[in-house]
This record gives sequence, structure tokens and C-alpha cells, in this order.
Amino acid sequence: MTAVTALAEYAPRYRVEIGEPTGSEWLRVDRILEPGSPELTELLKRDDEASSHRTAHANALSMISFYAGRAPAAALLLWALEGHVLDIRPQNLWVRPHDGHGIAAVAVRSADFLPGGLETLYDVVLRQHLLPLSEELHRRTRAGLRQVYGGVAAGCAMGFCAATREEVTVEPAYLLERWQTFAAKAPGGLARLGDVEVAAGKLVYLRNTCCLYYTSEAANGTLCGSCCLTPKPTRRTAYEAGRPILTT
Repeated sequence: MTAVTALAEYAPRYRVEIGEPTGSEWLRVDRILEPGSPELTELLKRDDEASSHRTAHANALSMISFYAGRAPAAALLLWALEGHVLDIRPQNLWVRPHDGHGIAAVAVRSADFLPGGLETLYDVVLRQHLLPLSEELHRRTRAGLRQVYGGVAAGCAMGFCAATREEVTVEPAYLLERWQTFAAKAPGGLARLGDVEVAAGKLVYLRNTCCLYYTSEAANGTLCGSCCLTPKPTRRTAYEAGRPILTT
């Protein structure tokens, strides 16, 4: 089993298929990033149908959190565990939309690793991928760029948090250190947009931006567990008590 295929042991969301996929349902990421792309329109449409967002910018904030929590988060987890930077450059990456929120499957052309360390990781995950996607969502929906980046930060954090919640777990203190290393100089100011902490023996994420989930019909006014509209002490208490939380 390769390091890439082993990612699925931590959670199904981190399963990465190897090889160029076939079928019209697969979207190549470099096309999603093109201005005005119908592929991005399709992703937004599916997320809106799942939650019935009241505004286009709430739709964008929801979509980016779920999206960032798949292929980019899987690459971050692999870097945290193995020190390898998976080649998820947009031209080498495909996603298959879920019927509801986010991404159902992810594929890479081959399980190749790129030379270099943290700067290479920043390049393939953020500069070439999530930050341009954020800017396009900002342009399309007028969602605040800081809020969109907040969704990016939340999705990326799940690559570290989820690995402490599944049957195959990693020591929280180790992954916390890896997150802090990643976030410290991450483009987009991700370090300021939320905090990863240990609660009840697991890593949790406390957002500093709001995803507007509570405004959707699906939420019916309910705040997500990491929402910045809830005071941090209250969120920490809920996490420590092991109460169910909404994650990306």
C-alpha cells in the first residue's frame, strides 16, 4: 500500500484515486479555475441545492469549505505524516462532485511527489489552487475575500483534525505542531483566520470567520460548532464535552 492510498485509513474523505479518470462527471481542476467556468458553476449549484442558501456569497463560503476539505486537505495530511508533497497541481487533479455538498471523489494523474518542502506545499495547495479559486468566488458572488479565505483555512485544518478522530489516529500534539508550522507563513493569512486546539484528546478548529451556514434553509438558524458567532470559551466547552459538531 502506498502512502497515498493509505490516506483512506484516516477517513473516506482522504481516499485518492490514481490515474486519469474517465466519464463526464469528473471535472479537471484547472478548468474549474478558469474565469466564468461552467465547472465552478456546477459545484456552486450542487451546494446550493443541498442547503438552499439565501445568498450567493453564503453559497460560495459553504462550497469552498467543503471543497478545501477534500483533495487539498488530503495533500496536507500526507505532508504532515510523511513529509511528501503530492502533485495536486490543477492540471494533474480531478474531482467528482457529490450529489449534495462538496466532492465525492478525487483522482490524480499519478502518485508523484514534488521536490521541495513547505514552499512547494504552499504553491500547489494555495497559490496555484485554493487562493485563485477564492478570488474567482469573490469575483462571482461578492463574498468577502477574508471570509472565503476563512473557508480555505477551515477546510485545510480538517486535514489535521480528522486524523485524530478516526480509528487510525495520530498523536494530536504532533499534528498540532505540523498545523502550526503550515499555518505560520501560509499565504492568505490563514494563521489569523482560526485556531487548531486540543479538546477531549482530539484536534478541533475554532473559526474566526463566519461561513453563514446558519442562514441556509438546511441549517434552520443553527450555528455550526466552530462558528465565530459563538464565544470561544463556549465552543471549547462543547468540544470538551464531546458534543456533535458540524465539520466541513
